[in-house]
Amino acid sequence: MLNPDSVKPIYVQIAEWLETEILQERFKADDKMYSQYQLADQFNINPATAAKGLTILADAGILYKKRGLGMFVTEQAADQIRHRRINETLTALVSEIVEEAAHLNVGEQELIHMIQQEGKRRKGAVR
Repeated sequence: MLNPDSVKPIYVQIAEWLETEILQERFKADDKMYSQYQLADQFNINPATAAKGLTILADAGILYKKRGLGMFVTEQAADQIRHRRINETLTALVSEIVEEAAHLNVGEQELIHMIQQEGKRRKGAVR
């Protein structure tokens, strides 16, 4: 879950964890999100840190506020998260993998095979 030794600030880790909760459909459109106090209790962190993570998602249009009621998941939240993670995170990771493969003289087909094997391994582990 949260890694206090990570270079990523805790509030960023909170935001990413909440995004994953949305992607895994633990929260759907218009569902009420955890409050800053629930997150603070759950992760044993300062409520202001938790609030900062929620604010990141609100600023990105993933959550919206209902005055006096809390934060809720927007209709397009999962699509937005998926789109951003593919275009930013996944693209950067693929670029790093391809660069490392080139340094090691690993060809495209071998790299594709490695990715396919990992996919098969993960599918077997899920069952």
